[in-house]
Parts: sequence; C-alpha cells; structure tokens
Amino acid sequence: MEYSNITLSVGDRVATLCLNRPDALNALNPDLIAEFSDAVAAVSDDPSVKVMVVRGEGRGFCAGADLLYFDQVFDDLSLLPDYVTALNDAFFALEAMPVPTVAVVHGYALAGGMELMMACDMAVVAEDARIGDQHANFGLIPGGGSTQRLPRRVGMPRAMELLTTGRWLSGREAVEWGLALRSAPPEYLEDELESILEGLRAKSRVGLSLMKSLARRSQDLPLKDGVALEGATFTHVFATSSHPREGIQAFKEKRNPEF
Repeated sequence: MEYSNITLSVGDRVATLCLNRPDALNALNPDLIAEFSDAVAAVSDDPSVKVMVVRGEGRGFCAGADLLYFDQVFDDLSLLPDYVTALNDAFFALEAMPVPTVAVVHGYALAGGMELMMACDMAVVAEDARIGDQHANFGLIPGGGSTQRLPRRVGMPRAMELLTTGRWLSGREAVEWGLALRSAPPEYLEDELESILEGLRAKSRVGLSLMKSLARRSQDLPLKDGVALEGATFTHVFATSSHPREGIQAFKEKRNPEF
C-alpha cells in the first residue's frame, strides 16, 4: 500500500509511524486509518524492529476523528459502523503488536488522539501538550474506547471528569494521572524519547514481545491465573528460544548479549 496520510520509516531497530495530515491536525479519516493498520501489520512482521514510535506531523499529535468526514455520515449512516470498526481494529492491532510502542505527543491529543495515545504502551508528552476528550462538548460520546480504557488507566472519578467536562490536561498533568510516562519541555522531548529507545534497542525481541503480551493479558486475568501463565511462558521460552542461553552466557563473559 502506498501511504499519503502517514509516513513509515525503519532504522536502527526502531520503526517510526508518523500521522501526516498536518493541515487537519492529523485527524483520523478512513484513509489514514487504513494506512495506519497496514503499517502496523508491516512493522509487526519485521523481525529487525524492537520498538515502534507513533507521532504526528505539524502542530499536534492528533485532533481525533475527522469531523468533516462525518458530514458524509449524516447523509449515509451506513458508513458509521465501518468507520468505528476500522478505528477500533487499528487500536487493537496496535496494542497487540509484538514490540513495545511509544507515543510522542506534542500540541493536541484530543478524543481519538487521546485514544490512540492510550493504545500505545508508553507515551512521552510535551509539558505544554493538551490532552483530553471533547465528545461531551458536541453532544457526542467516544467511539474509540475512551469510556473503557480511560477508567482502567486513571480510575473512575478522574475518567468521569475528563469524559463529562471535556477539559484538557497538560502534559505534566497527564503524567501525574498515569496517562503518560514522562513529560518534558518541547525542546527536550526528543531527548526523553531517545532515552527510552536506547533502553530497548539491544533487548531480545522475543523477550520484549512476551513481556508485553503477558502484561496486556494480565489486565483481564485474576492474579493467580496471570502468575501461572507467566510461569508457563517462562518455561516455554527456556525450552524453545536461544535468547536465554545467550543472555546468561553474556553475563558470565561480562559482555553485552547479541540478540
């Protein structure tokens, strides 16, 4: 697939997916969603990639759904289920990727933009970013998972405040609330990102993939079942992967492992 609404680059074990509709604040229209999903699938199948970065071109990360597209929806309501399904499938595919994902947020991450940020494993945000969900301001409700992911992230009272009042959080507040990992002044955002990437590039993709999968699945499992799954996976990795042996051998030889 040729991309015109996103860009995708891969280098030094990092894939960077950039939303590329700057004139529309990277609003999520059907074409962008289709390209995004294609890129996620391509990166998932690339064994050289250890981490994927998701970011936005121009003045902001993502302003959410493309409201101009919804002018068409009012004329043909049959378009709406396909849009919602495609959007959520893209977010679920992002969450299921076999490598960690990092959102880099500047400017605005609103509504669907905040949902996209939450679908990433980690987020690094500019201190002056504006993050929130404005559906209530327009008589709408979310369609990309905010009512489900947000309470799991920040707790019900805080989630209800954001969802019902439509207020924005700053980047600093997003970190305090648990929506983002780190915040930084805009001029130091890339430094914060690089500090995370540097900690991931040399790791075992097998290990990263399994830890992410286990952590994601733990949200839906009782603790005892989750621990049992982790133990069974631990045993399976030792029996089937060369990475544990290489890691232990490197420790014994006082060198960096080669994965």
